[in-house]
Amino acid sequence: MLRGIITTLLFALTFCGFTLQATAQSHGKGRVLVVLSSAHTLTLRDGRQYPTGFYLNEFAVPVEALIQAGYEPVFANPQGNAVTWDAHSASARYFGGNEKILQDTIQFVKGLDSLRHPRTLASVHAEGIDTYVGMIVPGGHAPLEDLMTDPDLGHILRAFHNAGKTTGLICHGPVALASSLENARGFHAALVAGDTHALRRLAAGWPYAGYHMTVFSIPEEQFAETHQLNGHVFFYPATALADAGAIVETAKIWTPKVVTDRELITAQQPFSDTDFSAAFVKALDNQSKTPRGTSSR
Repeated sequence: MLRGIITTLLFALTFCGFTLQATAQSHGKGRVLVVLSSAHTLTLRDGRQYPTGFYLNEFAVPVEALIQAGYEPVFANPQGNAVTWDAHSASARYFGGNEKILQDTIQFVKGLDSLRHPRTLASVHAEGIDTYVGMIVPGGHAPLEDLMTDPDLGHILRAFHNAGKTTGLICHGPVALASSLENARGFHAALVAGDTHALRRLAAGWPYAGYHMTVFSIPEEQFAETHQLNGHVFFYPATALADAGAIVETAKIWTPKVVTDRELITAQQPFSDTDFSAAFVKALDNQSKTPRGTSSR
């Protein structure tokens, strides 16, 4: 109930996408890179394609929190193509059971014009990260398809890591951290093949080795395989991050969980959206108070 009240208040304060974007630009607290997948389908182990995209609340709740706090979201994905949400995520159960909040959220997302024309990650990589204060990667199954192995995202993540800039990822989003491996495609292939020897070798030098983090848990993924995907993924996100060298922490199935370790903020699944958004905005605000040249970790 408390989560529903908080979410209701969050969307009641400001709703129109255009107004929110104008507010962010006028406040000028900084730009936040919002990284999305270009994939519209997920390939399952049997070869079938599951229609997917970002999870509606995992994207909208933190993006609105950012705008409300005075930050400007900048959307980017590998191909610069239009993105959409996973149809399964357009459900009131992810909004405290409130159908009105769901519909308001849909209108909010539809009002984000730049979401239809995101930047490419290559252009962000070429530009550099100096104009960004943070980064968010929402979930949905789509990041499994392309973000894990995207070389431009890998460069961007390493730059954010080296600069100690706040980096937040929710649900399946944390798997995108694997792109910062030296050979992300080889690591992905080893995961699919179950080659544990190759995984240990390919994980060497990962910037996030030893970080505490969370991600969509194995029991949650198994539930999704049965009740949503009607098929099996090639590997579980929690296993992939552990194989890369992360210390993965997960809570009881469908229980909100957020883990903060140095500049990294991760959240377990859709029901962690409000806690994740609050933690991310707080970290950005604290980061802005840290004197230049001082570590924020």
